[in-house]
Amino acid sequence: MVFSSILFLFRFLPIFFICYFLVPQRMKNFILLLGSLFFYAWGEPVYILLMLFSTVSDYIHGILIARYAERKAAVFLLTSSVVINLLLLGFFKYADFLIGSVNSLAGTSFPLLNIPLPIGISFYTFQTMSYTIDVYRGEAKVQKNFLDFCVFVTMFPQLIAGPIVKYRQVEEQLHSHRPDLYQISAGIKRFVAGLAKKVLIANNLGVLWTEISAMDYGEISVLTAWLGIGAFAFQIYFDFSGYSDMAIGLGACLGFYFPENFNYPYISASVTEFWRRWHISLSSWFREYVYIPLGGNRKGLPRQLLNLLIVWALTGIWHGAEWSFLVWGLWFAFLLILEKLFLARALAAVPKIFGRIYTCLAVLLGWVFFASQSLGQAWGYFGAMFGFGGVGVDRQALYFGTEYLILFVVAIAASTPFPGGMIKKLEKIKTGWGIALYRLGEKVMPPLLLLLSIAYIVDASYNPFLYFRF
Repeated sequence: MVFSSILFLFRFLPIFFICYFLVPQRMKNFILLLGSLFFYAWGEPVYILLMLFSTVSDYIHGILIARYAERKAAVFLLTSSVVINLLLLGFFKYADFLIGSVNSLAGTSFPLLNIPLPIGISFYTFQTMSYTIDVYRGEAKVQKNFLDFCVFVTMFPQLIAGPIVKYRQVEEQLHSHRPDLYQISAGIKRFVAGLAKKVLIANNLGVLWTEISAMDYGEISVLTAWLGIGAFAFQIYFDFSGYSDMAIGLGACLGFYFPENFNYPYISASVTEFWRRWHISLSSWFREYVYIPLGGNRKGLPRQLLNLLIVWALTGIWHGAEWSFLVWGLWFAFLLILEKLFLARALAAVPKIFGRIYTCLAVLLGWVFFASQSLGQAWGYFGAMFGFGGVGVDRQALYFGTEYLILFVVAIAASTPFPGGMIKKLEKIKTGWGIALYRLGEKVMPPLLLLLSIAYIVDASYNPFLYFRF
């Protein structure tokens, strides 16, 4: 079930909210669990059993780890929990990729399993793994209430595509999520803003990327190729950050505070800064549970660079079972290593605009790998971007540029803090036109964005969420 759908907005969500807010406090987690299971089962009726198995497994492991804390058995139990989670994730996400790779390299013909990828498995697997690890470390209390633990794993707002929530971030809220009217109002506004990002910006730029990426790369012009990858860059940002906004907004309506997942990454002046601003919950997960345990930066520069390489190879693989995702991860590992060695100092010595241009180009080149279904496709698109097709600008490129100019301008502005900064300045003006304009925007913009978004959803056929496939 997709947030930006008529089914979710006008059937599931109203019925769920009526049930959730009518029942007494002690019943809210039960209603939340039932709603979340129904939400997931709507699209994945079989794989709900897989999610429940993962939930039960880590619930039991958490209790046993706490019981045998500071004994050798706790290490064995933690290892067992991590191995089970990784085996489940590995089998469903990478089995066919590994079989295909073996067939290609060894000339064998093992049949593919053709296993559909369970939606959200990468996200809820990381959530449950963080729980058992934190219980082992003593950084989270064991949860003995099975209902509360199930709610932590299955909460529908962030179940499918994050943000990845650590148990300790919502531990207290599981017992005391009582949203007030201000929190509900703020949550609704955040949800509407995310919905508008998704359907008004991401979906429309996604149409441009889909059209360009389907062309013959040997014939498209340089400008067309750059417009295409620029459209993809904005599509994936507004698609994913829009989903995160909707998840955070829904969480607020239910009385939960989820961590922020994006912080205007396209204004970054280095790749290091970009990854502090993009998919923050995933970056912090890998930092806390992989990079630091490997030694982080505590064991000398060579070891630190090796740790970066490992983390970013895993980050690439986490996104998908294709060589292009691995190369995407290694591309950023290469850039981060260069910044650790000398590039960060060079960027700090020049005006920020140069760092922003470098980061923008680096990220756009990385998106080519990410958006491609194979390395061959990526190389072909690079060829188009750098003029191997022989045409710099053509009528088609000018048509695309003219047709999507306003949308690109809106996307550029909305991907910076400028609009939010203007709103805050208006809010600080206590009298006159400033406060009047702010109040008008506060009352008019959310319902206007909601109406425009619904009108688009009713009329449009293109409405995917890119991160559902991860």
